[in-house]
Amino acid sequence: MNVQVEQKIAFSILFLCTLLVVVPVLIILVIIFVKGAGALNLGFLFEMPTNGMTEGGIFPAILGTLYLVLGALFFAVPLGVLSAIYLVEYSQETVLSRIVKLAIVNLAGVPSVVYGLFGLGIFVLFLGFGASILSGSLTLGIMILPVIITSSREALESVPQSFRIVSLSLGASKWQTIRHSVLPHALPGILTGTILGIGRAAGETAPILFTVAAFYLPKLPQSMFDQTMALPYHLYVISTQVPGIPETIRYGTALVLLLLVLIMNLAAIILRYQFRRRKKW
Repeated sequence: MNVQVEQKIAFSILFLCTLLVVVPVLIILVIIFVKGAGALNLGFLFEMPTNGMTEGGIFPAILGTLYLVLGALFFAVPLGVLSAIYLVEYSQETVLSRIVKLAIVNLAGVPSVVYGLFGLGIFVLFLGFGASILSGSLTLGIMILPVIITSSREALESVPQSFRIVSLSLGASKWQTIRHSVLPHALPGILTGTILGIGRAAGETAPILFTVAAFYLPKLPQSMFDQTMALPYHLYVISTQVPGIPETIRYGTALVLLLLVLIMNLAAIILRYQFRRRKKW
């Protein structure tokens, strides 16, 4: 068997594997769009739910999802980036540092329901925040923290060592080198982790079920210590616990959640592209 035949076989196998992943996802997206597009209108997006959530809109759930995702990013991104900076730039390669790095990678695979129980025990009960936006945001922030730390570490390690050497040789301090020579070039990779965090934080149900999500609220939250509705939990409730919900509303809610995540991811991707264009290597 010559090299060209082997390459064609390998290409065919990889192409089939790609189709096995992409085609089911596309089918799901098409089904959701076809069945849910009919529900999309201004009333559905900007009105309060009425008549046992069988009528009206889903505006409180959309707003609550935005609050929770932005709150999670507010807590997780600075802490994750600073942790990555310490692990890459300051910590020595010891047994303890290797254990910490391994633990961070393992935490990324912990089921979301475990984070929900952790948030319930620490933020809701022990710290007394109650079921609130603050508790939900902190829980989601901790859940996406390992992903952000890992992606930030990889982004920092990808910056050539020569950038640091030149900066230090010109008299810059360690922090000045990180701030002006390393971080600007690592930002695209850091934003990649942020994009992954947005998708996971927006779509999880278990953590917010224990810490913040409400079945129905007659008014919008007034502070971070109030409960809120959220699209993942709202979709779960109307699909499993509320009889008589039209199929269009269920699929419309799922479509809005997908579009919301897509818009937030698109904004982060555009920002990442702008930083990536500035790279000189």
